[in-house]
Amino acid sequence: MHRRPRLVAPGAALAALLTGCSATPDAAAPGSGEHAGHHGGHDGHHGGHDNGAGPLVHRFERAEDWVAEFEGPERDAWQKPAEVVAAMRIAPGMRVADLGAGTGYFLPHLSRAVGPTGAVVGLDIERDMVRYMTERASRERLANVTARQVGPADPGLDPGSVDRILVVNTWHHIPDRPAYAAKLRAALRPDGAVVVVDFTDTARHGPPKEHRIAPEAVAAELRAGGLSPEVVAEDLPDQYIVVGRRADAGAAR
Repeated sequence: MHRRPRLVAPGAALAALLTGCSATPDAAAPGSGEHAGHHGGHDGHHGGHDNGAGPLVHRFERAEDWVAEFEGPERDAWQKPAEVVAAMRIAPGMRVADLGAGTGYFLPHLSRAVGPTGAVVGLDIERDMVRYMTERASRERLANVTARQVGPADPGLDPGSVDRILVVNTWHHIPDRPAYAAKLRAALRPDGAVVVVDFTDTARHGPPKEHRIAPEAVAAELRAGGLSPEVVAEDLPDQYIVVGRRADAGAAR
C-alpha cells in the first residue's frame, strides 16, 4: 500500500533520481534522466538519504496531488517569497532559473521581478510538474515563464545563459554538491549568482537534523565549485540564504 507523506520535501524528488530510488519499493523512476527537486516543506517525513537502512524517497508524479501542500497559505509565513526574491537582487530583463521548481510556487514572484523583457525557466525532474508549470504560466498569464524537464546529474542550462539560479529546499539533497555547483557556475553570466535557500538547524520545518547543512558548509561547497559565497542577512524564521556569485561578478553585489 502506498502511504502519502505529509508536507514532504520538494527536494526529495531530486534525491530519488540521484540515488536511483523510489517512493515505494516497487516504483520505478520515470524516464531516464529527470532532475531537480520540488519546493515545499519537510514536516515529519523525509526521503532521499541513505543512512544504512536504505534510502526512502518520494515520487511526485502527479502534480495535482501536491498543490495543496506546496502552495498552502501557511507556507508564505515561513518561506517569505518576497524576501527571498529581494535577496536575489533581480533587475528587469534578467534571465532566472528556478531549479527544483515543483508546482511553480516561486514562478509568479520571479516573473514580476524580471518584468516583460526578462525570462524565467522552471526546471524539474518530473514530467508532470513541468506540465503543471506550463499550464500555470498560461493560466496566470505569465508570458515570460517557461518550464523544462532536466536530467539527474546536470541542471540542463547552457553556458552563460542565466543571471540568477534559485535553489530552494533542495540543496541538502544533492550528493556531490561541489561538482554540481561548478555546473551551476558554468551556466551563469559574468554578473550571475546562485541563491541557495535551505533549513537552519533550529527550523520547525525541514529534514531531520542529521541531514541539515549549515550555511557555512553550503558556502564552502559553492566556493569549491568556483563561486564566491556570502551568507546574506534575511528575516526568514526557518531558513538561511547563501548567495554564490561568480568570482568576476562584482556587478552582482
